[in-house]
Amino acid sequence: QVQLVESGGGLVQAGGSLRLSCAASGRTFTTFTMGWFRQAPGQEREFVAGISLWGVTTSYADSVKGRFTISKDNAKNTIYLQMNSLKPEDTAVYYCAASRGQLVSREQADYDYWGQGTQVTVSS
Repeated sequence: QVQLVESGGGLVQAGGSLRLSCAASGRTFTTFTMGWFRQAPGQEREFVAGISLWGVTTSYADSVKGRFTISKDNAKNTIYLQMNSLKPEDTAVYYCAASRGQLVSREQADYDYWGQGTQVTVSS
């Protein structure tokens, strides 16, 4: 079992930055591929970014590529999502997720554990 707790959300103006954190407890962190997803009001949850077991491989949604960076600190059992040049359309609840799979996946069904989410609001 893995428990995931997100933090770092908040209100920011367009063009600003935020860094989200996701702390994991329970099983060994290095056995999980990790991902960030988001869900805006009235929309389905979507993939944002993913990172492999040892942080070597990353993947990004086209909408955030070049603005967001995912990273993993296995010593701290924590992953991060650095979000720069934020836009109003980035407004959503952001979720951290852990997968027992070996490859970074963009599919929600491939993730086994989920955090409760943290709200990010970008004002124009």
